[in-house]
Amino acid sequence: MPPPFAGAAFVCPRRGREILSSDRRPASGAAPGVKETDGQGFSLGRVEEALNVWGFPDRPWHLGTVLGHPVDLNPRTMVFTWVTMAVVLLLGWLAARGADVRRPGRVAALFELAWDLVRGLVRESMDPAKGRGLTMVMMTCLVFITVANLLGIVPAMFAPTADHQTTFALAGITFVLTQAYGLRYHGLGYFGRFLKPFPVLLPLRLIEELSRPLTLAFRLFGNMQGKEIMIFALLGLITGTAEIAGGFLASVAWLAFSVFISFIQAFVFTVLSIAYIAMAVEDD
Repeated sequence: MPPPFAGAAFVCPRRGREILSSDRRPASGAAPGVKETDGQGFSLGRVEEALNVWGFPDRPWHLGTVLGHPVDLNPRTMVFTWVTMAVVLLLGWLAARGADVRRPGRVAALFELAWDLVRGLVRESMDPAKGRGLTMVMMTCLVFITVANLLGIVPAMFAPTADHQTTFALAGITFVLTQAYGLRYHGLGYFGRFLKPFPVLLPLRLIEELSRPLTLAFRLFGNMQGKEIMIFALLGLITGTAEIAGGFLASVAWLAFSVFISFIQAFVFTVLSIAYIAMAVEDD
C-alpha cells in the first residue's frame, strides 16, 4: 500500500516545475522526478499568483553584478519592509502619546513588557553598564522582527522575513555589533581570542564566528518561509479560497500557530544576538 502522500505533486512558484514524489514517473522522456507544468495538479505558483493582489512582478529586479554575482532587488520585500517600519513607528507613537506611568495605555503596556524582557536578558548576559546602549537596539530588533513576522498572516500581505535578503541583513547587523562591542571593550586585543586556546585552531574559530550570523539568518528565513508555504498549501487544498479576501480563510485557520511561530522566532533571534554580543564583551 503506497504512503498517503505518494504521487502528490507540488509546483515551485518561481521556476514553474512540478516536483513529483519518488514513485511517480513522467510519461515523457524527461528526467525522473521532474516534469514541466501542464496546468494540472496542485500548484503553489497559481496560489501565489492569486494572492498577488498588489501586482508585484514575479521575479526580482536585476540591478547588475558585483564580482560576478548578481545583485537583485525584490520590490515586494522592499515595500513590505517599509510597511513594517511604518507600523513600528505608528506603535511607538501610540505608546508615547499621552504616556502616563501610573496608567499606561495598552500599547504602552506592551512596550513596557517588551522593554523589561530585553533589559532583563541584557543584564543577565553582561555587565549592565556595558549593555545599557544595547538594550535599545535589541528592543528595536525584537519589535521590528515581530511585526515583520506577523505581517505575513494578514490577508494579502507578505512577511519581509520570509525573504532571505531581509534575514541576512538583520544577521549582518548582529555580526557588526558583535565585532564593534568586542573592539570597544578589548581594543585590538579582541582578535587575540581567536588564537586561543591554540593558534592552530584559528580556522575553526573563524568558521565558528562566521557561522553565527548564517545560522541566525537561515533559522529565521526557514521558519517564516515555511509558514508562508503552509498558508499557500491550505489555500491550494481548499478550492477558491485564494481569491476570497486575499486568502483570509487560510490565514485564520493557520492563525494560532503562525502567531506562536512569529513571536518565538523574534524572541530567539533577539536572545541569540544578545548572547553573541555578550560573548564578545566578556573578559577572557
